[in-house]
Amino acid sequence: MSAAPQSPRIRARLAERGLSLPAVAAPVAAYVPAVASGNHVHTSGQLPFVDGALPLTGKVGAEVSPEQAAELAATCCLNALAAIEALVGDLDGIVRVVKLTGYVASDPAFTAQPTVINGASELLGEIFGEAGSHARAAVGVAVLPLDAPVELDLLVEFDGPAVPND
Repeated sequence: MSAAPQSPRIRARLAERGLSLPAVAAPVAAYVPAVASGNHVHTSGQLPFVDGALPLTGKVGAEVSPEQAAELAATCCLNALAAIEALVGDLDGIVRVVKLTGYVASDPAFTAQPTVINGASELLGEIFGEAGSHARAAVGVAVLPLDAPVELDLLVEFDGPAVPND
């Protein structure tokens, strides 16, 4: 399918934080993990899969703490970056994280969705610096697929056409 990933700068920044990109999570329905259009790549919603499984399920503010959910948001972000790299082969060409949309499966009394999604936003800032500053929505929802506590999608801009690997 695609050539070996070639993202040395981004992978080094992840390694400095003790992180790495996971294998791309298999879609749980009829969609692809990411799509290139012009200079942009849009990801599908990414759940916080770790080795093919959700480490936690349930509502944030009930079964899942806000701190756990923020960690899961960072995991979703890593999954989104993995989907982008698998599609185009190199994250080092990203010049801007344009938009992050985060969804938080929330207990009815929970109102700190922005704090949860900060787990992903702060990671993007650490990895991409100023280019990681982005527009964002943090939305509370009743339920997410597979009872995941968090889901997010990314829109990133590349320095030239975001050409999928063949």
